[in-house]
Amino acid sequence: MILIQEIEHVELTGNVLKNYRRKKKILDLLYHKETLSATELSKKIGVSVPTSISLLKELSEDELVEVRGTGPSKGGRRPAVFGLKSDSIFVVSCELGRYTGKVGIFDAHNQLVAPIVKFKTSIDDEELIDKIYNEVASIVRAKRINPKRIYGVGIAMPGLVDEKEGYNHTIKKEELRNVAKRMRTKFNKLVYVNNDARMQAYGEFIFGAAKGHKNALIVNWNWGLGLGMILDGKIYSGAAGFAGEFSHIKFIDDGELCICGKRGCLETVSSAYVIIRRAQEAVKANTVSQLTAKFRGHESEITVEDIIQAARLGDECSINLLGEVGAAVGKALANAIQLLNPDVIVLGGVVSAAKQYVLNPIQQSIHTHSLEQISGDVQLVISESWEQAGLLGTTAMLFQKLFSNMYN
Repeated sequence: MILIQEIEHVELTGNVLKNYRRKKKILDLLYHKETLSATELSKKIGVSVPTSISLLKELSEDELVEVRGTGPSKGGRRPAVFGLKSDSIFVVSCELGRYTGKVGIFDAHNQLVAPIVKFKTSIDDEELIDKIYNEVASIVRAKRINPKRIYGVGIAMPGLVDEKEGYNHTIKKEELRNVAKRMRTKFNKLVYVNNDARMQAYGEFIFGAAKGHKNALIVNWNWGLGLGMILDGKIYSGAAGFAGEFSHIKFIDDGELCICGKRGCLETVSSAYVIIRRAQEAVKANTVSQLTAKFRGHESEITVEDIIQAARLGDECSINLLGEVGAAVGKALANAIQLLNPDVIVLGGVVSAAKQYVLNPIQQSIHTHSLEQISGDVQLVISESWEQAGLLGTTAMLFQKLFSNMYN
């Protein structure tokens, strides 16, 4: 069976087309349900049990589906249940930060087949696609994966990303902006490109802290502050696909210059970069702090993790610093709560590891700047799986695209 078919290259008609659609529906159902019997599948796709068995046989011969045990009996012999073969359908997921990238290969059960690989890059890196390709090739060799069994490649990245076209308008060089086209040329696979905050949100919605919530805001708090929104159970992208640029909302009149070219953005007062810079300034000013004692003379080595660790050890300077940026983010979130009325806000990213040192000031700021009737029932939680949420969101979206019926 051909999983990926471009309409302009392959034209299916009649029963072949019907069976193609049915097989893809079976794969999609098994991806979401894990295991189903032939009888259950026949009801869900609207065919007879013999037809269902015949389709499953063909999928088994293609090594895409296998018997995964037996189901409960309703009288008589227990039925065989089928599931996707874990070693026959793979996708590649990549997520970019401002200065680094990470890539993993996932099977059809959303499981990593090897540890995540991290590498230095950026959205403006002219060698980005080659670097991803080389990292994937290395994993494929090490794990002896059949490259033909990799059916899709997805990438979540910062910037103004047009999901439909796979085009990132934030990339400086125009010739590099068509990310999807560059990836298809290199990989010759199904390609999916989206904004990192949206994929983080989707990962949390499907697998993580936002699971079960129909209206959720997911904040990716790193070098910037991305905002992914799940509204009425769906990812919200906006009219042009650029919704969620939380970092670049106006926060201070005539504030510092932001990387976007405007002044006073939220990012200029609360990003990981700002936290580190303010800690460095405190050390240079010989502020009484554990950070000063440890980093005086080599302030450039301070990391967000160092600041959080100092706060945990009771360092007043670090606690105050995290509290101030938390209050700023809380004020911005209060506005989002007033507009969108979510039931949960999930914090992820490197700064979220500060936990109560940012949670408490965020919560207090939300109470100060929003109506209690709207914000009173909003849950504010820290993601326990944010490091993989973006990759998992991209993986789930790839499988959704892979198993969808492209002829409808």
